[in-house]
Amino acid sequence: MELKEKLISSFMAFEEKVDVATELHDLRTSALKNFEAKGFPSKKEEAWKYTSLNAVLKNDFSIFPKKEHAIEIKEVKKYFINDVDTYKVIFIDGVFSTFLSSTTHDGLDVCLMSSALTKPKYKMVIDNYFNQIANKEDSLTSLNTAFAYEGAYINIPKSKVVEKPIEIIYFSTGNEAALMTQPRNLIIVGENAHVQIVERHQSLNENPVLTNSVTEIFAQKRAIVDYYKIQNDVQTANLIDNTYISQKQESRVAVHTFSFGGNITRNNLNFYHHGERIDSTLKGITIIGDKQHVDHYTLVNHEQPNCESHQNYKTILDGNSTGVFNGKIYVEKEAQKTDAFQQNNNILLSDKATINAKPQLEIFADDVKCSHGCTIGQLDDNAMFYMQQRGIPKKEAKALLMYAFTSEVTSSIKIPELKAKIAKIIATKLGVNMGFDL
Repeated sequence: MELKEKLISSFMAFEEKVDVATELHDLRTSALKNFEAKGFPSKKEEAWKYTSLNAVLKNDFSIFPKKEHAIEIKEVKKYFINDVDTYKVIFIDGVFSTFLSSTTHDGLDVCLMSSALTKPKYKMVIDNYFNQIANKEDSLTSLNTAFAYEGAYINIPKSKVVEKPIEIIYFSTGNEAALMTQPRNLIIVGENAHVQIVERHQSLNENPVLTNSVTEIFAQKRAIVDYYKIQNDVQTANLIDNTYISQKQESRVAVHTFSFGGNITRNNLNFYHHGERIDSTLKGITIIGDKQHVDHYTLVNHEQPNCESHQNYKTILDGNSTGVFNGKIYVEKEAQKTDAFQQNNNILLSDKATINAKPQLEIFADDVKCSHGCTIGQLDDNAMFYMQQRGIPKKEAKALLMYAFTSEVTSSIKIPELKAKIAKIIATKLGVNMGFDL
């Protein structure tokens, strides 16, 4: 049975399993009908022109884990941010881990999506937030809406500055021959509140995994959100990450995406402006090799005047890897005085590596400052020669140049311990021990 038919035929069993609220039944049913009509995206669609899921969909994925699996903290400790206290919302094969998590309801809510969907005190989530900004026409987002049950629910009240970062980590044990999960995160950051969040999806063995994730972030007036995505999974892991962000007046949201591992990774990052003097930052580093594939699809929808957006994506490709950057800036007629910047720089280390870059600007206002740039090239031979002349071995010289290439993104990481962790991952990917932090 093909995966699409398997999902559709499993829907009733899923609803019986999770005992969903009546309010969600209609929403889920409508979403399933949209997925049934459209199916999985193909390369015939312009937005998926350079990314094919055909090989991934041939796996016989389990829709639900057959049983819960426990893991020891020593098995996964290396995936946490070291030397810093954090709130942790941890899932194992899609199931919440009480043992590994450290959630809280003390002055803020860092807990489970299932709580938000079932407890009366969280009914406002269902009525006012759940699936309010997600693209209801997108088939994979619809699929997640139909099958999502567990994930992180984070609600930061007005004027609350969260003193420690929040880690959301999804582990796949590989105890299923192949597993598909549909995590759903809902994050509400109140007026004048500030939060730092780190998200990660990690497989613990080589069995195939397909994760179809949706995260919705609501930033109220003057809220500050720093969101970091670490994608450094095994070669058999596949991730489709859909993130939708709604910003109100004077809010500041920054999303950093670090894509280092996995088989196919597709990041759909969507920003929507609903007020003036909003600031949106989208930054990313991709370092891949072998036959890995990473696709960044971004949208910033400028709806109101006097707002800014900044996009900066750096890509290093080796082996037979493929990178895709499709960045779109949409400026509506009312969005005068918009300042929108987009930059995508790519280095190819192999003749067999491929980059597909498609920067897009759609501007309907006449008083704006918008720019985009894209470069594709190799390391500078003159710079390599200069460094080798000063006693730096070729391998280390090459790594130093690539470190410098990525530093424009890493320099804006606001969690020092995370910055050090990313530096070590980059050094590992480049095959050197640099002996210093970025």
